[in-house]
Amino acid sequence: MPTIIFEQPDGAVTEVEVDEGSNVMRAAVSHGVAGIIGECGGQAMCATCHVYVDPQAASDLPSVAEDEDEMLDCAAAERTEFSRLGCQVKLGGALQRLRVNVPSDQV
Repeated sequence: MPTIIFEQPDGAVTEVEVDEGSNVMRAAVSHGVAGIIGECGGQAMCATCHVYVDPQAASDLPSVAEDEDEMLDCAAAERTEFSRLGCQVKLGGALQRLRVNVPSDQV
C-alpha cells in the first residue's frame, strides 16, 4: 500500500497509507494533516495543497503541468524547485512511498 510521510515545519511527522492512485492532497485532508487545506478540492486552482517533495523522489514524478506551474507561482510560501501541488501528485505504480514537507504558510 502506498505511503506518504508528511513533515511539518516544526519537524512533526505524520505517516499515512493510501490507496493506489490517491493524491497527496486528498490523503492529507482525509487524515487531518495540518497545513494542507485543499480549498479547491483538487482542481489545481488554489495552491492550498502546496508541498515540497523529497528531492530524491522529485525526478520520479511527472513534470509540472502548465496549470500547476501557474498556481505554484501564487503559493503563499516560497516556491522552490521541489514545490508541487499535492492534488497533482498521485501515488501508485512505481511510486509507493513519498516524503513531503508542508510549508509554513498556505494562505
